[in-house]
Amino acid sequence: MKEKLKVYIVAFLLALLGLSMALYKHFALGFPLLPYEKVAVWTVESKVEFEASGAPVVVSLALPDSQQGIEIVNENFTTSGYGFAEIDQPDGSRRAQWTRREADGKQLLYYRLQVYPAALDQAAEVIAPSSPVPPEFDSAKAASASALLDEIHAVSANTETFATQLLRALTVEPLSQNAAFLLGENRDPAFIAETALQLLSLAGIPNRIVRGLVLEDDRRRQKLVDLIEVWDEDEWKIFDPRSARAGKPADFMIWRRGDVSLLDVEGGRESQVTFSILRSYRPARDIALANAVDNRAALIDFSIYSLPIEEQNAFKTILLVPIGTLVVAIFRILIGLRTSGTFMPILIALAFIQTTLLWGLLLFLIVVGAGLFIRFHLARLNLLLIGRISSVVTVVIGLMSGISILSYKLGLNQILTITFFPMIILSWTIERMSILWEEEGPKEVAIQGGGSLLVATAAYLLMSNALVAHLTFNFPELLLVQLALIMLIGQYTGYRLTELKRFTPLVENR
Repeated sequence: MKEKLKVYIVAFLLALLGLSMALYKHFALGFPLLPYEKVAVWTVESKVEFEASGAPVVVSLALPDSQQGIEIVNENFTTSGYGFAEIDQPDGSRRAQWTRREADGKQLLYYRLQVYPAALDQAAEVIAPSSPVPPEFDSAKAASASALLDEIHAVSANTETFATQLLRALTVEPLSQNAAFLLGENRDPAFIAETALQLLSLAGIPNRIVRGLVLEDDRRRQKLVDLIEVWDEDEWKIFDPRSARAGKPADFMIWRRGDVSLLDVEGGRESQVTFSILRSYRPARDIALANAVDNRAALIDFSIYSLPIEEQNAFKTILLVPIGTLVVAIFRILIGLRTSGTFMPILIALAFIQTTLLWGLLLFLIVVGAGLFIRFHLARLNLLLIGRISSVVTVVIGLMSGISILSYKLGLNQILTITFFPMIILSWTIERMSILWEEEGPKEVAIQGGGSLLVATAAYLLMSNALVAHLTFNFPELLLVQLALIMLIGQYTGYRLTELKRFTPLVENR
């Protein structure tokens, strides 16, 4: 009983460890559990337009920074005729700078990048802001602003609800007398955001402007959308002035924060920047792998993915073998099916993956049948075991060569895959079956041969399944779960399914 308990404990720990690592890769690193899953990849292109005046030109464009939930890749800058440099600002932000000694007429500059959802986020250092500088209002606006803040303070409980109620007061009709006076006739979201920031500063709450893009497919000549961020205790919280809701809108990419200018142009006039957005799809597994490699995730850095591609392709097949061993354990221990050799069905199943099931079964029967016929004739020569096996190997190779040549001449290309069968295993199978025929008779040969093909077929159906192949290669940690299952099956000593037939008369006589 103690030994069984040890098996249960070890199996439980192995399964727990394997499942934990697999779930971490899925939820933290973003590896998909299903094959063929795709992730939306957004291509964002900013176009800078201005009219050059024939003087030296310096164009500076604010660039987006890394942010939670979004990975920025494949940045491209169009610099035809211009010098280019990427400049890091003292506050940690980035700017693109195009320069030219002389330019005249309409000018176009482009900056393009791709973004996709990032499952693994690096926590950015948050620095508490200083107290805001109160804005300067005339006496009438100052009185209205103070009265409006008093009204909002009475119906709010904390900083978050204060910001929410403030935005509602500036957006939800009908507006109060104080809110209407502060806004005047301007109901533009950008002006509402600016007014909200001024009122927050007047209330002594740190705040800043946030400008970004809503990622929507097939959008052209888009402008940045204004949001506001409010400092609440130890973190920045985003609010949408259009809906007065807290939280970043779905598929929103922050382009810049604070009062930093988006575009500066020296030597030109009538400048503007617009954005175009296009959505495409890429395999989720490739996105997750690239993101994990960039972030140097330890589970990926020391894994199969660090091997050369050739070795990775080999492991795609090798990692399927434990699936076959699990099938063999189930059929032999729980069901009680007899096979010719313990793990020969796994090798046959691997061959079936290359030949397909029907052609594989046909070729196996042809080669083994012909090999048995020739083996019986070799038995009359009274050769030693090594001599018989060597002869059978030679015969098997000759049979496979002949079948391949004949199938090629007949145009049956599928039969050419016979070369994927393991020749030595086939030769040893023929030798064992011939001895079994002599000792136990053809019935036992049919039982073990049929059992081997049945187990090989079941293993092939699992090993060739797209979901199984995806999980075994991308989540090799599940090998620990398979090992736990095999250990639990391996300690089973009860009746097998095929043995229940022996007790059928007892049941019928009750």
